[in-house]
Amino acid sequence: MTEPAGGEQKKTGEPADDDNKPQPTLLEQMGGLSGLFYSSLPVIVFVIANAIFGLTVGIWAAVGSAVAITVLRIVRKEPLQPAISGFFGVAIAAFIAYRTGSAKGFFLFGIWTSLVYCGVFVLSIVVRWPLAGVVWNALNGSGHAWRKDKKSLIAYSIATGAMALIFGARFVVQRWLYDEDYTGWLAFAKIAMGYPLYALGLLAVVWAVRRSDKHLKALAEEAPAEETDEEVEARLRAKYAQAPATEN
Repeated sequence: MTEPAGGEQKKTGEPADDDNKPQPTLLEQMGGLSGLFYSSLPVIVFVIANAIFGLTVGIWAAVGSAVAITVLRIVRKEPLQPAISGFFGVAIAAFIAYRTGSAKGFFLFGIWTSLVYCGVFVLSIVVRWPLAGVVWNALNGSGHAWRKDKKSLIAYSIATGAMALIFGARFVVQRWLYDEDYTGWLAFAKIAMGYPLYALGLLAVVWAVRRSDKHLKALAEEAPAEETDEEVEARLRAKYAQAPATEN
């Protein structure tokens, strides 16, 4: 029987196509330039349509643009998760605007969501489970050894604090614009404080990941090869417990 092409590649030792794929950049992980455009379009459409034709048209125009973006992503076979989450976000915002009878209600859901996210990030730092570290290590299957390392815990706490600061700033600025009835500026703030600030937060997370990985690797090299994970964690705890006494 003739072997499949994949088998021939393995026999000749040629690398698989997946091995040659470059790692996605920070912008690509956020959806690329198209992701920036897609996330901003419903907001821009809503503001323009509301200003020219009124609230009802603005609501339907925003929802229609979100549906069009979702369909376009399906046709182009692009990742659907950002489009679907964006569609539901626009739908909820449009419903609130309809119920309140005010254009600024379109932004109310995002404003309070930012406050909730800020609180969750801060709480995770307080309980010593910073979300930046929890999410990253869960996605990579790295376990919880990083929590036993003081430097890793501090780094991930700083990154989580940066994310909390971003969401807190979104809430403060946009809530003030909401109270002052600056609907146009609300739209600008939602876009300007969206992906650009989120990118800064991700840079903080990348810094924390690299710092943690470097330190954990150095500690692993110091440890005897026969040590188990439990023994490594116990040794780290003992090391940090004795640190103050050593310095004196």
